[in-house]
Amino acid sequence: MPKQTSAARSTSIAGLLAATSLTLALSGCANYDVTAPADARADAPAAAVQAKDAQLAAATGAKNADGKNADGKKGDGKNGDAKGSQGGGQATAPGGTGDVDCRKAKCVALTFDAGPSENTPRLLDILKKEKVHATFFMLGENHVDKRPGEVKRIDAEGHELANHTWSHQILTDIEPEEAKRELSRLQDAVRKITGKAPRLMRPPQGRTDEGVSKVSKDLGLAQVLWSVTAKDYQTNDSALITKRVLEQTQRDGIILLHDIYKGTVPAVPGILKELKKRGYTVVTVSQLLSPATAEPGMVYRP
Repeated sequence: MPKQTSAARSTSIAGLLAATSLTLALSGCANYDVTAPADARADAPAAAVQAKDAQLAAATGAKNADGKNADGKKGDGKNGDAKGSQGGGQATAPGGTGDVDCRKAKCVALTFDAGPSENTPRLLDILKKEKVHATFFMLGENHVDKRPGEVKRIDAEGHELANHTWSHQILTDIEPEEAKRELSRLQDAVRKITGKAPRLMRPPQGRTDEGVSKVSKDLGLAQVLWSVTAKDYQTNDSALITKRVLEQTQRDGIILLHDIYKGTVPAVPGILKELKKRGYTVVTVSQLLSPATAEPGMVYRP
């Protein structure tokens, strides 16, 4: 079990999403379990830790055997500290946990909400070039249903598929059965396109409560919030978006961007370049949590 905050941290979440400026205040309005990525990793079951360590050892052996590091460059073969798994590089085998170890590396998760859109192919080109993978919290109506090709490509290129509801209804404002339909309809659509169902979801505007957590748990979905927002719904200024992201980013953070806004995708190359310069390894949400596995119903927030 991931570590629970005191009395399951009573949290009231207010957000404004056309993208999202997240405000968390302790108010007793809603009770649900919240855990941070570092706490989730620390509380991972012993068997999961052993499996992760074995996976890392195998990856290190393979790299040493061919004399290359995670970037495909020749290494000295003397140690297992490949750049991609220890900081300032890329994580491999995304969508799963890969050979990155966020217990040691300076990791940050990159996430995109509310797509796919006409901007998504360009974003995927950038991520492929930079050898970076992200978690995509997708909307159903006018997005997944209109752009199945982009959904297939997101999956095929190793990114993590995630749920942002079918039509962006505020889940705390509707009945549980309606909330269940909002989430399960997206699940079904993504499964039909890719053969896979998301295991993560992000509630619109970051608004969740005990009822939403129960619905999420019933559907096998963990909830993922964020620590970094560029408020890219407010501006098309890519330089400003870059500045906002870099000012807020810290280790074990979760970056929230949107691939539906004009200024966001052009900002991504500069963001990635500077994050790598600062020693960050950019990962998916599941990689950030590993060796823990996201627990259905739990809220993950840095």
